[in-house]
Amino acid sequence: MPSSSWHPASWRDMPIRQVPDYPDAARLRAMEEKLARFPPLVFAGEAERLKAQLAEAGEGRAFVLQGGDCAESFGDFHANIIRDTFRVLLQMAVVLTFGGGLPVVKLGRMAGQFAKPRSSDSETQGEATLPSYRGDIINGAEFTAEARTPDPERMQFAYLQSAATLNLLRAFATGGFADLHEVHRWNLGFVARSPLAERYADIAQRIDETLRFMAACGMNSLTAPQIRETEFYTSHEALLLPFEEAMTREPSTHPGRHYACSAHFLWIGDRTRQPDGAHVEFLSGVANPIGLKVGPTTEIDDLLRLCARLNPDNTPGRLTLIARMGAAKIEAKLPPLIRAIQREGAKVTWLTDPMHGNTHSAGSYKTRSFDAILGEVRGFFDIHHAERTNPGGVHVEMTGRDVTECLGGAHRLTEADLSANYATFCDPRLNAEQSLELAFLVAEELKSRRGTDLRLQAAQ
Repeated sequence: MPSSSWHPASWRDMPIRQVPDYPDAARLRAMEEKLARFPPLVFAGEAERLKAQLAEAGEGRAFVLQGGDCAESFGDFHANIIRDTFRVLLQMAVVLTFGGGLPVVKLGRMAGQFAKPRSSDSETQGEATLPSYRGDIINGAEFTAEARTPDPERMQFAYLQSAATLNLLRAFATGGFADLHEVHRWNLGFVARSPLAERYADIAQRIDETLRFMAACGMNSLTAPQIRETEFYTSHEALLLPFEEAMTREPSTHPGRHYACSAHFLWIGDRTRQPDGAHVEFLSGVANPIGLKVGPTTEIDDLLRLCARLNPDNTPGRLTLIARMGAAKIEAKLPPLIRAIQREGAKVTWLTDPMHGNTHSAGSYKTRSFDAILGEVRGFFDIHHAERTNPGGVHVEMTGRDVTECLGGAHRLTEADLSANYATFCDPRLNAEQSLELAFLVAEELKSRRGTDLRLQAAQ
C-alpha cells in the first residue's frame, strides 16, 4: 500500500529531474485538466492480470518479452509500422515459448513511449543553443526555436495516438492476426532466408511437430481460442509526470486504489531513480506493476531502499528490476545486487536490458553491436544460473522495419551500412531480422539451461 501521505499530485513536492520547462504554466494546467477528463487508455483488471503474470516470471514459470521503439514519433504513426513491430514481437514470443517451454508475457514499448530522458538540457549546433529534444510528447526534433519549445498540446496528440495504437493492437491480438499457425509461417520465411538457417531449423521443426500434434488432437484455431488469440500489454517510461498524473484514475472496480491508466506497466529510468525524487514518489503510489532500471552506478543500499519504497508489501509481480549494465560490466556489477535482493527476501522479477549499456559512436551515428547485446544477454543468464535465481526476461529496443542502426547480426551490418536506413531520432534499434535472430539465440540458451536446471533439481 502507498504511504498515507501519497496522492496523485504528491510528486510535485519532491525534487525532480528530466523535467521540461514549459513557458506557459496556465496552458500546461489547462491541458492537464482536459486530459483528466479523458477515458483511461487501459484498465485496472488488465494491469492486475499482468502483475500476476510477472509474478510467474519472477518464479521461473514464465518469461517476459518487452520490446518496441526507443521513442515513438508522431511522424511514423502508421498502421503498417504498428503491425510490423507487433508481428515481430509475436514471432519472437513463439520462438521463446518453444525454446524455454514457458509461457511468454508480451509487453510492448508501444502506445505511449513518447518521452525520452536527455543527458543535457540543451543542444548546441554552430552558434545556436536550444532545448534538447525530449520526445514528441514534449517538443519537436527539428533544430528550431519553435520546434524545441515544450508545448502542452502535444500531450493531447500523444493520448489520441496511443488510443488509436491500442485499438489496433487489441484487434490484432484477438482478431486472428496472432494465430500461431500464421506466426509460425512468418518464422519459416525468416529461417529460409537467414544465413543461420541450419542453426534455427531445430526449433522451427519442433514448432511444426507441436502444431501438427495439436491439430491431430482436435485443437485448432476454431476449437481453441488460445491458438488464435494472445494477450498483449503496453508499457513506457513514466517520465512526463504531468501527463501521468492526469491519466491516473481510481476505478470503481478497485476502490481506494489508484492506477496510472496511460499503460499497463510503467518504469523508472536510470536517470530518475532517486529514492527521494518525484518519479519514485509518483510510482510508489500507483497500483500498476512497475519497473526500475538498474544501471552500473546503482549502489546496493539505494536498490534496497528503492525496493522497500516501491514495493513495501513485497507483493510478487509488483516490481520488476531491469538490469542495464553493458556487456563489459555485467559480470562485476550484477551479482552483488542479485545477492543483496536475495538476502533481503525481496520479491522481484529480473529482466535484462542489453541495449542501453552497449551504445557507442561510429562516426556521426550512435550504434550498438549485436555481439555486445547478445553477450550481455548470455552474461545475464550465466549470472542467474550461478546464483540459482530466475532470469525473468529480456527488454529490447527494436522495430519491425528494415532499419540499419545496430551493427552485426547474421547479415553482418557494418559501419558503412548505417547510412542506408538510419531512421531513429534517439537510440539505435534492432531491425526485424536482428530481433528474430536474437530470439532464436535466446531460445537456444533457454533450451540448454532448462535441461541443466532439471538435472540440478533431480540431483537435489
